[in-house]
Amino acid sequence: MKPSRLLLGWLAILLAIGIVLGALRALAFAVPSTLLSINWGLLLALLALALLDAVRLKRRPAPRIKRHLPGSLALGRWSEVRLDVEHDFPEPLTIQLYDHVPDGLSFENLPLFVELQPGQHSQIGYRVRPLKRGHFSFEYCETNLPSPLGLWSDQRLQNVSDQTRVYPDFARLYGGQLLAVDNWLSQLGVRQRQRRGLGLEFHQLREFREGDSLRQIDWKATARQRTPIAREYQDERDQQIIFMLDCGRRMRSQDGELAHFDHALNACLLLSYVALRQGDAVGLSTFATDNPRYLAPVKGAGQLSVLLNTVYDLNSSQRSADYQAATTQLLARQKRRSLVVLVTNLRDENDEELLTAVKRLSKQHRVLVASLREGVLDNLRQMPVQTLQEALVYCGTVDYLNARAELHEQLSAHGVPVVDAQPEMLGPALVTHYLNRKKAGTM
Repeated sequence: MKPSRLLLGWLAILLAIGIVLGALRALAFAVPSTLLSINWGLLLALLALALLDAVRLKRRPAPRIKRHLPGSLALGRWSEVRLDVEHDFPEPLTIQLYDHVPDGLSFENLPLFVELQPGQHSQIGYRVRPLKRGHFSFEYCETNLPSPLGLWSDQRLQNVSDQTRVYPDFARLYGGQLLAVDNWLSQLGVRQRQRRGLGLEFHQLREFREGDSLRQIDWKATARQRTPIAREYQDERDQQIIFMLDCGRRMRSQDGELAHFDHALNACLLLSYVALRQGDAVGLSTFATDNPRYLAPVKGAGQLSVLLNTVYDLNSSQRSADYQAATTQLLARQKRRSLVVLVTNLRDENDEELLTAVKRLSKQHRVLVASLREGVLDNLRQMPVQTLQEALVYCGTVDYLNARAELHEQLSAHGVPVVDAQPEMLGPALVTHYLNRKKAGTM
């Protein structure tokens, strides 16, 4: 409990008057004794009122608070938290309210000032923005309750427990359902090449149309129907995609607010959404983490929710990536031929180990290496060079990028495609590559 500004102001005024009167008497000025008596009387009366007000404040119950918290939040996106507050006092009451937001969430509009009316409940809110993924618990709300006479304020800590989960930024994934798929992919920067040839999976028989190829004619059906009948094909479905996600120290780099690991998760989820819509199965295998996770490939829209619940609290570690061990585990678990998307940050420090692991994977699966490129490298390469220090930084950057490019060429020489993109553009780049392979029938 703390004294309010009103109480401190009155105490300051009465004490100042008492000091002035005492100083005048010390200087032998004629000061009526009744003034000193009145001043002391007022001071004692103020103290008595303050004591009575403090007792009444201690007996005053705290307002009832209920928090309305979304069950899930998207990383990096603002969301609103609502608070319902009501009290049983016969007179209006203005309180200050502060919600204890857990670490890892930034917030706006706290503390809040709420005017409560008798018999009514007030609803107020503030905004939170997750800075990291995982599980978060809200434990307490703190109210600053004024006394009936306004001479004191009492801080009440109330246990208002709620929990929420912070997922990767999947809002744009679900937002895509409101649009046509092609239009949505175009807005994301995805470009599809025109189909060259036909899909590989038979769809149906239909009448021959102008523009159809002669290779599409089903001669047996044509003989039975006595009219040209063509076979219609569609893009091959029922494929399997396995994300082989590096959770090691390579993925801890950060450009802007999100780490490369979070951008990699967003890219995997984006490609998963598109692949599931195409009828393919999606799975996940993580490595270089304290808690490796494996999710077998499954088809259907519900797999995206399973994937989200699997990775929402997954974080990068300080471990080095062991590509050989990760490859051994994946080959033991995944027997059916699949498209393995290795998401990592290619560097020249373990290029031989990476090449060996990719060669092993390529014997049984199709492999795509997705590498995140630090945006700061491109910025350093574009900066003007005027001093020796700037020249050293520029040469080091160019040498590093050349080493990365050489590793990419080695992978391409072994028939392994590489998608090299800045973190925020990795998702559209992966989707573009996937759709192009689907159209070309090379899945």
